[in-house]
Amino acid sequence: MSKLYLVSLGCNKNLVDSEIMLGRLKNYELTQDPSQADVMIVNTCGFINSAKEESINTILELASHKKENSVLVVTGCLMQRYKEDLMRELPEVDIFSGVGDYDKIDEIILKKQSIFSPKTYLQKNEKRVISGSNFHAYIKISEGCNQKCSFCAIPTFKGKLKSRSLDDIVNEVKELCENGYYDFSFIAQDTSSFNKDNGVSDGLIELIDRIEKIDGVRFARILYLYPTTTSDALIKRIISSNVFVNYFDMPIQHISDDMLKIMKRGANKTRIKELLNLMSSAKNSFLRTGIIVGHPGEKQSDFDELCEFLSEFKFDRISVFAYSKEEDTNSFSMEQIPNNIIVKRLNKIEKIVNNIISQNFKNEIGKEILCEINGVSSEGEMFYGAKNVIWDKDIDGEILINDSTLKNLQTGKVYKCKITDATNDKLIGEILDIA
Repeated sequence: MSKLYLVSLGCNKNLVDSEIMLGRLKNYELTQDPSQADVMIVNTCGFINSAKEESINTILELASHKKENSVLVVTGCLMQRYKEDLMRELPEVDIFSGVGDYDKIDEIILKKQSIFSPKTYLQKNEKRVISGSNFHAYIKISEGCNQKCSFCAIPTFKGKLKSRSLDDIVNEVKELCENGYYDFSFIAQDTSSFNKDNGVSDGLIELIDRIEKIDGVRFARILYLYPTTTSDALIKRIISSNVFVNYFDMPIQHISDDMLKIMKRGANKTRIKELLNLMSSAKNSFLRTGIIVGHPGEKQSDFDELCEFLSEFKFDRISVFAYSKEEDTNSFSMEQIPNNIIVKRLNKIEKIVNNIISQNFKNEIGKEILCEINGVSSEGEMFYGAKNVIWDKDIDGEILINDSTLKNLQTGKVYKCKITDATNDKLIGEILDIA
């Protein structure tokens, strides 16, 4: 049997595409050793400079492991965005493809032919091989983005919003439930605009209504809510749901009105605060956000306002990014902030964020929660690794289980857990009972 080595870089939306390719290549034996692979695939990310560098380095690293007659395939966002340059500069690569042909990967490899379809691939009735979990799956609900953020190039290579049919999404979740999955994260580039391309307002509310009726779904969450397309009604529907947890992931990017305007975010700080306050009013609410530091036009007063807001509002998790100058964006031609100033601001805001998150972890001590056992912890076999059922997979932290009143804990099972201690980025818990 031929062997396959696949690397999926970037976001979890890319991961879903990689899982679709795995589904098309089920006849291959997966290997963790690239030097043994007959086919190597890199699903690239082309979002920001650091991701682009990681993609190129990964391609070159795998090329150094190629054995005789093996095939190196490079696909994904970076290829779609820079296909002419990369096809010219990477003779080590045998097959190139973009973001339109994940469901044809088996044919592409068989024919050893590079291909770039003009349209972004929109998942439909494709069998995936879920990786990394036996109980959690990401569900991609649309492709492309209708937003016009000044710093983002995604619409230039992903195109406008195209939503999957609701029936197709429901059928995929039903099938996964039949195979033992019960925890789902719904994702897209422009999640809160779901079904607007079909004239449906607040399409996520209809999605929630349908998913709630599926036997086997115990926990669900929606990722990447956009301020201008997230309604009060949607937030209230999530809060009222008995399946969708009160997990609110809204990357605000900034809080200064001047910066929000420059960034073309659409919503002003008054509206953003209204949404966040409504979210935080929910019982057991969990708020995650993302911010960009050093975008062109960011004055010191704008940065100070952002720092003050983050210190006061106290999100549960905050992702911080230094501005990345990207071609084909409005901010590319703006006057850039010197790198030394960006680094200085980044260091300051990371200290604020680290203190906030550390305190949030400490605040969990003594609480009893529901957790899911992921398997062996990141600290090794001395602990089980677990996550709070509210959290998303991998990004919100880890609970180290060092004690239990039960024997033979099982990966993928839900347990009642008491948090007994906390480190800077991990909780320590004791299993009390099965949930």
